Amino acid sequence: MRERAPARPRPRIKAVAAAVAAVFVLIGVLGFVPGITTHYDELTFAGRHSGAKLLWTFQVSILLNALHLLSGLLGLVLARRLAGARVFLAGGGAAYLGLWLYGFAIDRHGPLNFIPVNEPDNWLHLFLGFGMLVLGLLLSNDVGTGGRLDTPIDRP
Repeated sequence: MRERAPARPRPRIKAVAAAVAAVFVLIGVLGFVPGITTHYDELTFAGRHSGAKLLWTFQVSILLNALHLLSGLLGLVLARRLAGARVFLAGGGAAYLGLWLYGFAIDRHGPLNFIPVNEPDNWLHLFLGFGMLVLGLLLSNDVGTGGRLDTPIDRP
């Protein structure tokens, strides 16, 4: 029987992108779980009339849950490569900032609120967008060392 080679540590950006993507998958799934999503009987495909709220706060629809699932699955695929992880975090962050601007600019009671978004959603989109963009642009390609230094320190 052949022994497996020990798993190599992943670059930080790949690990963070995979973790963020997994959270999106989880959010997408939880949006379809009655109890975690309140007023589940008011869940609509899309639009401002969806009365369902994830964690009693964030307005959701079938479309929004599907978008979370798809973006999470895409992120898991992209996180397998260094460039893909950076694109997922930075590009996804830019997209969420765009969604924040969209939610800020539209009349939430009008027909353009088809996703749907509410006030807590807008704050979450701002936080996610900024956080993902910063992570995508500033995380290094270095492998995490768990607090250890890989090279000795020169001492006088």
